[in-house]
Amino acid sequence: MLYEDVEIENARKLFSGECKFIAAALNSNAVPDEECYEIAFAGRSNVGKSSLVNALTNRKTLARTSQTPGRTRQLIFFELQHNLTKLRLVDLPGYGYAKAPKKDIQSWTSLTLKYLKGRPSLRTICLLIDSRRGIGVYDELIMKELDKAAVSWIVILTKADKLTNEEIEKMKDSTSKNISKHPAAYPEIIVTSSLKSDGIPMLRTYLASLS
Repeated sequence: MLYEDVEIENARKLFSGECKFIAAALNSNAVPDEECYEIAFAGRSNVGKSSLVNALTNRKTLARTSQTPGRTRQLIFFELQHNLTKLRLVDLPGYGYAKAPKKDIQSWTSLTLKYLKGRPSLRTICLLIDSRRGIGVYDELIMKELDKAAVSWIVILTKADKLTNEEIEKMKDSTSKNISKHPAAYPEIIVTSSLKSDGIPMLRTYLASLS
């Protein structure tokens, strides 16, 4: 995945430009109208979705972060704009956290899947995987759902600062073998660290190319 300097700079301008909160949807009626392309961020609870959104936009508190798994229970919409280019970022509720009330889990899981399967403006889903843990059972279930819905997705390995370079390469290799079996998956993997900003310019540039 190679980019020219001008593409990297244009992506930086888009993600560092105006960014505003649009909506927090607890049900389908609260999901905003489709006005521009959208990028969604999915993953297990506490995988680092909110931290990644903050790192991409170079803001500390745009998306609320928490050390408590399962804190985000809504679809959170943010809108970027630079000149005439608009792009929405959607922070999805985490999945796979069993300590939240079962009724709540069913509610936000149902809403998330309904959004993912029925949103024409959705360009791709960034499926975040904790690089220390790898792909889990819940991740596999989501991958299969996305394949069935023919929704494009790309794996983003998070928290790479916790691993050595050798460990990162092993995780990339095993993850690549796994996603090669999924028809809707983008073949490349982006390794990131929100703490150190590793991989952030590359991810910005890839996402900006979809706007």
